[in-house]
Order: sequence, then structure tokens, then C-alpha cells
Amino acid sequence: MDDALTIAVRVKPGASRARVGGRFDGPHGPALVIAVLPPAADGRATEAARRALAAALGIRPAAVSLRTGAASRDKLFLVTPTGPDLVDRLSRLRDGPEPAG
Repeated sequence: MDDALTIAVRVKPGASRARVGGRFDGPHGPALVIAVLPPAADGRATEAARRALAAALGIRPAAVSLRTGAASRDKLFLVTPTGPDLVDRLSRLRDGPEPAG
């Protein structure tokens, strides 16, 4: 699992619109905020967050798996394989674009 990345996520279930972006300083460190339409019931919000994360990173949903936090808004997802582009996309989603230099 050397080619794996753990991503901290804060899920906001029952949102009025789905959105991936923003930062939340949670128990796992700086987390990417993912707002999803499904409520937090029967794992629907977690599954929607997993799929939204994959779409935002431009990877297949099968490359994203839940590591911890099935019953929590604060989750850790494992992404395999990774690459420099993926880390850059994650940083832009979580922290915003880097200032032009």
C-alpha cells in the first residue's frame, strides 16, 4: 500500500446541493468538505461522499474506499493508486487555488 493516500473528509449530509470543496479542521487534521444530498441513514451519505470524492479527483469510484468513520461525519478515505496530479487536485479542492506568483 505504498501507493495509497489517506484523505480526511468532513461530510455534510442532507445538503440542498452537492458540493466538494473547502476545509474543515477536524479530528483527523485538515479535512476536505463534501456536502451530499442523501441523509445520514443506511450509509447513503457515506456512499455519496465516496463517489463525489472520486468524481472531484477524476478517478474511478472503485479506487476510493472507506477506511474509518462509517457512522461519523468525519471520515478517512483511502485512495489507490495516487500520483502528483491527485495530490495537487486534493490541495486545490481543500485549500483553494495557489496564489499566482
